[in-house]
Amino acid sequence: MRTNWAGNLTFGAERVHRPATVEELRTAVGAARRVKAVGSGHSFSDIADTDGVLVEVDALPPDIDIDTAAGTVRVAAGVRYAELAARLHDHGLALPNLASLPHISVGGSVATGTHGSGNGNGGLGTSVRALDLVTADGDLLTLNRETDADRFDGAVVSLGALGVVTHLTLDLVPDFEVRQDVFTGLELGAAAAHFDEITGAAYSVSLFTDWRGPRFNQVWLKQRAEAAAVDLPWAAPADRKLHPVPGVDPLHCTEQGGLPGPWHERLPHFKPGFTPSSGEELQSEYLLPRTNAVAALHALDEVRDTIAPVLQICEVRTVAADRLWLSPAYGRDTVALHFTWIKDPAAVAPVLRLIESQLAPYEARPHWGKLFSTAPDRVRALYPRMDDFLKLAADTDPSGKFRNAFLRRELYA
Repeated sequence: MRTNWAGNLTFGAERVHRPATVEELRTAVGAARRVKAVGSGHSFSDIADTDGVLVEVDALPPDIDIDTAAGTVRVAAGVRYAELAARLHDHGLALPNLASLPHISVGGSVATGTHGSGNGNGGLGTSVRALDLVTADGDLLTLNRETDADRFDGAVVSLGALGVVTHLTLDLVPDFEVRQDVFTGLELGAAAAHFDEITGAAYSVSLFTDWRGPRFNQVWLKQRAEAAAVDLPWAAPADRKLHPVPGVDPLHCTEQGGLPGPWHERLPHFKPGFTPSSGEELQSEYLLPRTNAVAALHALDEVRDTIAPVLQICEVRTVAADRLWLSPAYGRDTVALHFTWIKDPAAVAPVLRLIESQLAPYEARPHWGKLFSTAPDRVRALYPRMDDFLKLAADTDPSGKFRNAFLRRELYA
């Protein structure tokens, strides 16, 4: 039976289809009663589940068509970022940012609002220039940032509600190098007093804590190689290579110690040849206005004795505001509080409810592809363009072919 990567979800599809061509996909979608697409399966929620036909888009041709002159790439939705990044690097090109894990598919990452880190870096969807998708009747539809304007902003982070995305066209930047330095022992008080300074200290910044004390165990600073080396006076430079999770062998983490290297070998936390934890984890993430970051961290510190026993690691990152309607960073510079849990859903569930209660005053939007229990009406109220998105979905998929239990619960209940 088909499960997600973590194995906490078994898909309920009546049939799994692996189309070898876009034409096969169009035929399958047009004939199906219900359809949902899945990429690398790295979501922890039931966002990609269906009681109809589950389409595995990674069976489609892994197109990567680079237009060097235009500075764009048209890539198949099922291609993973590790493969795409290596090809771009070979052509002297890059994406502005990557998520911590390079193993995830381009289409699924964009559709769920996935992001990397950095005060000035938008989520992965902000690189999208155009989308090609198969609609409910099997037709092809292309939406473009330049020609479709507002409707395009609603279609990028779509949760799979508009159709099956086959290709995305992404804006690129010139290739660049990054150095990664790790610091240890940042006390929560210092982090709170200097939060903006710390998150702005490098191109991409991640703070890690196991919440076993009022401190961040590690701070990972990823700085463009041409910029000045970073100093963090409130923490000590690491004296060896480290894994974010205390006690885990860092062999498969990307290079540290200030050694410059290609962007795609430093911006992720892990090398593409290794999948951390092999799925032995659960994940949640809450994204809130950056102005609420310090208050939210203190709120979590109040309940750290409850969080710590079921936590592997918590990562704090920042994301620049964007205009994508259902992006968790829509309209506001954002701080993301990411939790990697032990793989025990029953033990994690009450802790999620406690965290959500603590973060309730701070406008926390849960990541669509991870575990959360925030009431759907509360989540919808956090998105100013939600009604516009529901209208766009109704116009694009009037019969509701792409709705599943997740969408009915979170968007329509």
